[in-house]
This record gives sequence, C-alpha cells and structure tokens, in this order.
Amino acid sequence: MRRHQIKILCATLPLLAAASVLLSAVSACAQAPSAAPGTSQPTILYGAAYYNEYMPAELQPGRLEKDVALMKDAGITVVRMGESTWSLWEPADGQFEYAWMDRVVDAMGKAGIKVIMGTPTYSIPTWMAHAHPEILARPLGGAFVGYGMRQNMDFDNPQFRFYAERVISNLVQHYKDNPAVIGWQIDNETSSYGASNADVFAGFVEHLKKKFGTTDALNKAWFLNYWGEDVNDWADMPTRDNATSTSYKLEWTRWQQIRVTNFLTWQAELVRRYRRADQFVTQDFGSMMRPDVNEPAVAAVLDVVANNPYHGTQEHLDGAWQALQGDFSRSLKHTNYLVTETNAQTLGWDSAGQFPPFDGQLRLDVYTHVSSGANMVEYWHWHSIHAGQETYWKGVLSHDLQPNRAYAEVTRVAHELQKIGPELANMKIQNSVAILYSVDSSNAISFMPLMRNNENGWVPGKAAGTYNSVVTQLHRALYDANVGADFVFPNVSAAEMAQYKLLIVPCLYVADDALLKKIADYVHNGGHVLMTFKSGFTNENSAVRWELAPGPLRQAAGFTYQEFSNLEQPLALRGDPFNTGEENKVSTWAEFLQLETAKPLAVYDHPFFGRWPAITANVFGAGTLVYEGTLLSDKLQRAVVLDALRDVSLAGPDQQLPASVRVKHGIGQDGRRLHYYLNYSSAPATFTYTYAGGADLLTGQSLTQGQNTTLAPWDLVIVKEKVSKN
Repeated sequence: MRRHQIKILCATLPLLAAASVLLSAVSACAQAPSAAPGTSQPTILYGAAYYNEYMPAELQPGRLEKDVALMKDAGITVVRMGESTWSLWEPADGQFEYAWMDRVVDAMGKAGIKVIMGTPTYSIPTWMAHAHPEILARPLGGAFVGYGMRQNMDFDNPQFRFYAERVISNLVQHYKDNPAVIGWQIDNETSSYGASNADVFAGFVEHLKKKFGTTDALNKAWFLNYWGEDVNDWADMPTRDNATSTSYKLEWTRWQQIRVTNFLTWQAELVRRYRRADQFVTQDFGSMMRPDVNEPAVAAVLDVVANNPYHGTQEHLDGAWQALQGDFSRSLKHTNYLVTETNAQTLGWDSAGQFPPFDGQLRLDVYTHVSSGANMVEYWHWHSIHAGQETYWKGVLSHDLQPNRAYAEVTRVAHELQKIGPELANMKIQNSVAILYSVDSSNAISFMPLMRNNENGWVPGKAAGTYNSVVTQLHRALYDANVGADFVFPNVSAAEMAQYKLLIVPCLYVADDALLKKIADYVHNGGHVLMTFKSGFTNENSAVRWELAPGPLRQAAGFTYQEFSNLEQPLALRGDPFNTGEENKVSTWAEFLQLETAKPLAVYDHPFFGRWPAITANVFGAGTLVYEGTLLSDKLQRAVVLDALRDVSLAGPDQQLPASVRVKHGIGQDGRRLHYYLNYSSAPATFTYTYAGGADLLTGQSLTQGQNTTLAPWDLVIVKEKVSKN
C-alpha cells in the first residue's frame, strides 16, 4: 500500500464499520513509515556545550544565572551537557546525584534553551578504576596502564558494562519526561581506544571462528604457512601484539570496528528502552574516516548523525574540511546531520595552536556547515576552562567570562538564524558525484605504506594517513570546482551507484571480487569512473591477487601491469597535457601500465619511466574509466577532476567563480532552490549570479540572473529563488 493511501485510510478509520476492515487499517497504520526523532528540525539549532560544573568554586554562586542570561540575550537555542562527568553523576559506587545538573537543566528550560544530554561513559570515575583496574584498556604490547586519561577503558569488560548500564538507565529515566531534553548523545567520540585486553582477544577468536569456521580455512585465507605461522588449533591463536601478517592486522581492525559498533548499538538500545519517544539518539563522531570506526554501521543504529569537525582558522579557513566532513556525515543516512562540536575561539592541548578566527570567520563557518546539510551547529564550548589539559581549547567566552568579540559574532549569527533558520533547516542536497570510501583500504595501506614520513600529531582540518590524504585531495578538487559530492561505501548497491554520473574511487587496495565487478558493471552500463593507483591489488583479506593486476578490473580499465616503482623525486608529464605549469608533476608511486584497450592521457617525461602512461582512459561498454597510476600534484589532480566533470556535463558557470568563492546548492522545505555563495578571503570578491532570480535571505537584496554581486571579506549571500524548483 502506498504511503499516501495509508494516510488517507488512517484518517478515515472512524468511518469504517466492518471489524475486518478496521483491523486491516490499524495494521496498515502501524506499519506506516515515520521519520526518526531528530531527523528534521523546525529551525537551525545553535549553541554550545555547557559545563557549569567546571566553573571555579569561587564563581559558582550566581554564575549559572549569568550564563543563561548571556545565552538568552545572544539567542542560543541549544546546549549539550553531562557527557564528561560520570564522577559527579555517581561520586561513589551506586550513589547517584542529580541536583547539580537538575538546576542547570531547569534554568535552560525556563530560558527556552533545548538540552542534549550525554551518557557519561567515555571517562570513568576514580573509584571504578581503583576497584576494577582490569577495566582499563590494555595497549598492544601490554605496556603499563594507569588512570588519568579519558577514553582508556575496555568497554567490553563485564564490570564496565554493568556500571555503564546502571548509570545510563538511571539518567535516561530521570530526564525522559523533562521537556527541555530533546535528545541523547551516546558516549563521546567513541573509538576502540586500542584495547587488547584478554576479553577483547577472546572475542576476536570467536569472531574468527564464526567467519572462517576452521583454522585450515583461516590459514589458507591469511597465507599463514609463511614463516610457519599456521594456526592448527584455535587455542593456539597468537595475540595481535607481535603479528606481522597483513591479513591478521586487517581483520583485527575490523574486529575493533565491530566492537565500537556493538558498544554503541548496546547504548542506543538501552537509551531507547527508557527515553521519551520524541527524544533522539545520536553519537558525536570525532571527525569522520577514523581507522577503527565503521561509521556507516554505527550510523545505522542512530536516529541522527552528529560530528565534531574542527578546522583551520585565519588564513587556513577555506571551508574544504567542513565540506568533506559534512558530505561524509550527510551520506551516512542520506539526511541532515548535527555539528555537536566545532571551533569557538582557539584550539589545543598546549599553547601552540592559538589562532583565533578573524572577524567574520565564526559566522561564515556556521553557514559553511549549514550549506552542507547541518541542522545544528554547537561550539565546544561555552566558557574557557581554567585548568586541565584543555585550558587553551577556548570557548565562546574567554577565561574572564565576559562578553567579547566571539560572543558578539555568535550573537549576530543567532539573531540571523532566528529569522532565516526555518528556511534553511532540513535542506535537501542532490549530487551527481560520489566518492567510494573504504576503511579497509585505509588500514591495509597503512600496514604497507607508500612513503615514510613522520606524523606531527593531530592537525585541525587535515586527514591523517596516505589513503585519507588521497581521499581529501580528490574531494578538495571537487570542492574547488564547486561540485558537491556524496560518499558511498563498499556495500553500495548497484542501484544506488547508478544514481551518480561520476564515481571517484581512491586507492581501492582492499576489495572482494563482487565489489570490483559492481564497479565494472557500473562502467559497462554507462557510468563514468575516476580511479587512482593501487585499486584492485589485493582481495578482501589483503592478499595480493594471483592474476594480472588490476584483477577483475582489467577489462573495465583496459590495461594490465606487473611492475611498480616508488619515485625518489617528482616526475613531470611529457608535454604538460593538463596545462598545469610548474605543478605538472607526479610523485611517490608509479605503476607500469601496459595498455590493452585503454588510451594514454599522459606519460612520464623520463628516459626509463617514459615508456609507460601515467594516466589512462578506457571506454568499456557505454561508460568510461579514467585511471591514475601515480600520485598527482594538487593542481594536476584538480585539472584531471575538472576534465572528468566536463566529460559527464557537470561543468558550467560555477567553475568560473573567483578563486576564493565557493557555491553550494540545496532545496528548501518549500521546494525552492537555495544557493550559498561564500567568500573565504580577507579581500572582497565579485561574482556573477547565474541562477533564477531570487533574494538574499540575509539582507533581502534581490538578485537577478546575470547580476554582479560583491562579497565582503569572510562574508556570504544565501539566495533563495522566487519560484519552486518543481
């Protein structure tokens, strides 16, 4: 029965007389699909994490009232609280305290500020660590484990689960009827925490038994006769600590992902058991593309996805990282998402990252997130903390707790959102390009890296690892071309894949034959693929295929290869085929592609490597596959991506915008198109508006097709067309 028919039937139930018809109608109504709570919002929620409990004791009297007054004056509509202080919720085993938070929730509710409450399971209290030191996560190698750091527990440990279930069930039941609490964040930026405790290893062995059945099957799949490491009894299974098998390492990362998914699934089910029906369940991913998190699997158990995309500021604010993180977040459930944490002022676990945003950047950042489909933007956090590891990770208010430059800009944004938020919320984004993301490939390449370099720690707005850097480069090329993108994952269906004109496949190092065939079929049926080096090289167990590379992709790619080489120095491409001048360079890796049906698009300018093409294109059935057998410079990658976009008729006036201006498009709830033009520059930028006539929601200024408009530094316009798209 169609959905609109179900609605009509539900509305006419009182008119039905026959019992059999009535029962049938009730059944139909019960089965009618309904949106999960939190998936849509009446307006853009705007706020910050709030920790009154972190306030210096001398300031506690009256501080809550001052903060709420400041929030209300600014126009803050939402806060997130409670996820970081299990030690206050339960100061001793089984002793629960709520008064300290009740007064905060009540104050927020009276001010009309919504609350997202967090389950406080990512940082255990001292009494628990003292009573059960076995809860602490054992790192690979078994080094000493001590208390003092958050996210340092084995969350599969039965004792931890007992305490976690108790505190979660108590909290949810306590706040489920509070109208101010609109949702629950389960845990916080959850990952595996590197746990290799005895129970984690035992669970891994059980996982292997279910997956492989016998040790003989495991030995063959992992090639464990190498170095005589065959496992002939499950009791003999070695731990991960000293493993050299790439197949073992890959499966261990999968197990860690499964653990994270299982833990968050358990929490989500527990919250749903006690929550109010309209309270949503979310999880704040600590940025996407983490090696030990299966984001699509976790997203499946959430009502709405949330993310914490920290980024560069000042001259490094260009919106690219926010766009990548937003596109990934939106793609997980094909719906709008929440930003639960992002930059307020400065970042850092030391004093070395103190780069407060320029005037206008906080405001531009909010609309950057919204233009990617965010229904909420929250800062971490409201007030700067006076001591501890995150002293210099500043909030909206500085350590003096007085209104400041950041507060003034937040106030401006909040007042704008009071007016236009309902027109921006729940915006739909339709893209014709997708990037295939494979966490298995990311992990497997890290075990056999292409290059040796020293990581300098976390950098806001920068992906870690070779695979993620290639994904980021390709997404950045699309972003620079003002073309939106979705992400798809290895379990993507052929039907979903067919919705896209262009599929970009970065370094698909690990893949089973079925996925490679799906990609080949997509091309044969008229799809267009841009693929990079190392794709199709190993199977699902990270074992190199024993057929000519690229294995099942051979016909679609139109070449084979047997050799490859690292490149000690960057190489130029003969004749500068993509007109990139000084950046006509490739580096790091070269596959010696032997053409069958493919045509060369570029060859190396070198006496030895010059006999092989660097970039190829092949017609296969009704589609094409372009392949990069080497790592391109950023400018060269942009040129190749732009060529691929032209080939599928996705290039147009958006590619003629000034270098600092980015445009994003969506469809509002009333069916009218929205166009965000954002200027990431300290200089003004003039562009030509090329879409149907409309008006800037921020100023009310009318814009007509062909009209020139100047954006101030770090400013934007949001044009809403006058006529509905349909």
